[in-house]
Amino acid sequence: MRILGIESSCDETAASVVEDGETVLSSVVASQMSTHGKYGGVVPELASREHLRAIVPVVREALEQAGTRLQDLDAIAATVGPGLVGSLLVGLTYAKSLCFARGLPLIAVNHIEGHIHAVVMESKRAGTPVEFPAMALVVSGGHTHLFEVREGFEYRLLGKTRDDAAGEAFDKVAKLLGFGYPGGPIIDRLAPHGDQSAVRFTFAKMKGNALDFSFSGLKTAVLRWVEAQDMESEIETRRAVRRDKPAPSIEEWLAVTPQRTLDLLASFQHAVIVELLTRARSAAEGMEARTVIVSGGVACNSGLRVAATSARFACPVYFPSPGLSTDNAAMIAAAAFPKLARREFASLDIAAEANLTLT
Repeated sequence: MRILGIESSCDETAASVVEDGETVLSSVVASQMSTHGKYGGVVPELASREHLRAIVPVVREALEQAGTRLQDLDAIAATVGPGLVGSLLVGLTYAKSLCFARGLPLIAVNHIEGHIHAVVMESKRAGTPVEFPAMALVVSGGHTHLFEVREGFEYRLLGKTRDDAAGEAFDKVAKLLGFGYPGGPIIDRLAPHGDQSAVRFTFAKMKGNALDFSFSGLKTAVLRWVEAQDMESEIETRRAVRRDKPAPSIEEWLAVTPQRTLDLLASFQHAVIVELLTRARSAAEGMEARTVIVSGGVACNSGLRVAATSARFACPVYFPSPGLSTDNAAMIAAAAFPKLARREFASLDIAAEANLTLT
């Protein structure tokens, strides 16, 4: 059984062919990083245009790499939400066109569920399948959610961010300090060179749901610290480096980043990780989880991966491989297999939903 997955929820155009729910035959991703980097974040209209340019060649390449023709497929899966509506429409409309032309069933997939299935797929292939109930922390530039995942892939929302997502906080702090976009990978590479206890950050106690997150206050605390340190000249130097070279090396960043800033980055990243894992552990204990899943773009963060191994979870903690942590289409195809088994097919008039929820 083979499914072609198509993902276009934000700024990556991706296509993948997955066989039997666990074997990735191809995974092609066209990044728009160079397009959006100069603006310090994703520009929705530009993202839609780039998807239009990339969707046909990306799908074609995914099929060629998999040695698969359209007539060999059992279904086509596409992200229906959440995401940027213009971006979603490109991938979803192209998937509809292929389904109509070839008489294939269309499977609509929630992007967040895709991130969870990236771990489910890889753990199954590794011979250590996810045991249910599982607790899933989905953490990226657009999402920071805690879910209970039951047998049969039924979901219950346990907690979510009330303002910025964790990945969004990384990007905004990096932009503030002159490192540009995307900021998460840069902070992750520089944080080991700083002292994570140098700057003390605190989080407000949450009223209501104790498993909810809030990163806006942490971002503001970084801003106040930067203002107190009078860092404008240093920040402008890094902006100039970024203008001259779109992707500076770690050595080039270190040459224009004083120790006080490295300490700030390390302390900021440590605070985010502590916040994520503290609530994830509480959620897992409260529901007596048998597995913890950490997925999404921030799951690539090396500091988070190391910290999770010593966070004293009472059950195994699974991360996806880095290539399946960020947005990709293999996870969309993987999430479609249970729906294919249940014959949960979407109508060709299904609409993209920018604010689609999983529960």
